[in-house]
Amino acid sequence: MRKETSEGKHKLRSGYTTGACATATALAAARLLLTGKSCHNMSILLPRGQHVEFKLTHCRQLSVNSARADTIKDAGDDPDATHGATVFSVVELSDRPGIRFHAEKGVGTVTRPGLSIGIGEPAINPVPRKMISEHLQETADEQKFKGGFEVSVGVENGEKIALDTMNSRLGIIGGLSILGTTGIVRPFSCAAYIASIHQSIDVATANNITHIAAATGSTSESFAQNQLGMDEMAIVEMGDFAGAVLKHLRKVSIDKLTICGGFGKVSKLASGNQSLHSKDSSIDFKFLMKHAAELGGNKQLLERIASSNTSLEALQYCQQHNIPLGHRICELARDHALAVCHNSCDIEVYAIRKDGSYVGSTEPLSIANCRDQPET
Repeated sequence: MRKETSEGKHKLRSGYTTGACATATALAAARLLLTGKSCHNMSILLPRGQHVEFKLTHCRQLSVNSARADTIKDAGDDPDATHGATVFSVVELSDRPGIRFHAEKGVGTVTRPGLSIGIGEPAINPVPRKMISEHLQETADEQKFKGGFEVSVGVENGEKIALDTMNSRLGIIGGLSILGTTGIVRPFSCAAYIASIHQSIDVATANNITHIAAATGSTSESFAQNQLGMDEMAIVEMGDFAGAVLKHLRKVSIDKLTICGGFGKVSKLASGNQSLHSKDSSIDFKFLMKHAAELGGNKQLLERIASSNTSLEALQYCQQHNIPLGHRICELARDHALAVCHNSCDIEVYAIRKDGSYVGSTEPLSIANCRDQPET
């Protein structure tokens, strides 16, 4: 796991994707084979027109028809699992025209439907394939080379690094994916996280899973898997992006969605928020007071809720007064979620504490086998 970034205010530094690294190394290896010239740096053109240069740690010929080049991935200030990893390409000249891709050590193979790459293919995404192909073809044309290329992309220690990613859940076995649509890693990119959410849902539905669980974090993910019996492939790491899940459900077909999250995040969804991040939404204590009052809460309880520092503190006061606020908030979260996804499927909601214990649900009877029962 990468060292946490500083909490001080400073401009975050962008980095480059594994796809961009693979393009630079493949091009360096191909140019070495076609020109006989090794290099320490390699410039490539990114999909949006930027020219960027990569420092190569190695660029050497392996045989008459093959060469390898390496670079170290710099993800900038993004907490990317592959930051600092060595990305390399082995290129072999072929008499057969065209460019064919292979997985070297550390790059996985696709084993399930639902991804943009077919089953049995190396996990090198379409844009990196296109980037590599265009750069190699341009070099071949320059050197009047009429043959083709066998391109094998790898990542040192990629199998181990992949354990910190969702690859196994997506059916990518044996290592990492070579990713990137722009070539650039934006620090803490919302777009990248949302894309991974959509990908998780697409893989689940392509594998005929009709009941999906969306979890806000590792604790709620464990609850869904261990307490509710959800299969790993059916669990989507939603994080704070509830809206990304719910809007994507308009485009796919499932029967049921289980939302599982901390009580505070569930309360944000209940009060009408689709982003559950603290920069976009906060705990609405007036909202909690309103519903506690509707459930029979007295003036003293409402005053205690108003003075609470956290949503769980407010919930604890309600539990002491036998006010089922946890269940009410889950019901309201379900109602808002149904509205966002246009009632495309049935939805149930579970709210938990940080320790994983259960505090509320829309389906109290369905948690009979849970180890932690709701407090009253």
